[in-house]
Amino acid sequence: MPSLSQSPLFSSHLPRWLQVLLTEKFFNACIIHEDAKKNEKNIYCLDCCISICPNCLSPHSSHRLLQIRRYVYHDVIRLDDATRLMDCAFVQSYITNSAKVIFINQRPQTRQFRGSGNFCNTCDRSLQDPYLFCSLSCKVNDLLRTEDGVSKFLFECNFLPLPEAGSEDYGLVTPDSVLEPSGSTGSGGYGEVSLTSTATTEIVRKKRSSLKACRPTCPPTVSEVSGSLMNRRKKTPQRAPLY
Repeated sequence: MPSLSQSPLFSSHLPRWLQVLLTEKFFNACIIHEDAKKNEKNIYCLDCCISICPNCLSPHSSHRLLQIRRYVYHDVIRLDDATRLMDCAFVQSYITNSAKVIFINQRPQTRQFRGSGNFCNTCDRSLQDPYLFCSLSCKVNDLLRTEDGVSKFLFECNFLPLPEAGSEDYGLVTPDSVLEPSGSTGSGGYGEVSLTSTATTEIVRKKRSSLKACRPTCPPTVSEVSGSLMNRRKKTPQRAPLY
């Protein structure tokens, strides 16, 4: 098994910002702001090649910044941001919060299954047509193997701001999210997959089950109603005084 330094992602053909992006561990607590709220390192500075938390933004305000999101315990970035940095053609996208995202790195698979259909050129994960890569790192690895570098697929990007605070829910961490087919191809791709929360689904199921429990299976009969009225206890009758 090759050592970490021998991994294709550490190739000299990769720019420093891309190499760090594909190997960085995001969402760890920031050591500088360990007592502050929202101290998870979910922002990547392309100019400094480091991950930072929202409390570290001030010195990096003029830098190119990439918002990292997390779904299904894996890091994703918005497709619009990724396409400003490099060619992301044939990387399978997913839909969450009405925005397309792609996974930064490949996800581990419990078992390998080769059936009919499309598969990732790097890790053999099953994909929808016409995609060829399940993540950004899988495409980079394929380019390093077949194109001897990624320079032809990188774009010059001098300005990459973060989305305005409160404008979108991209920063939400939802580890209970799962991948489900969206049921439509959408306006910009082929059969994207939507991310929905299992927690929300569970709440809906509980509400439905509670409604079923409160709803009687059949209306009571007339005899049952009259019997229940007869069984009610009455107060002791007060007799009229005798004169």
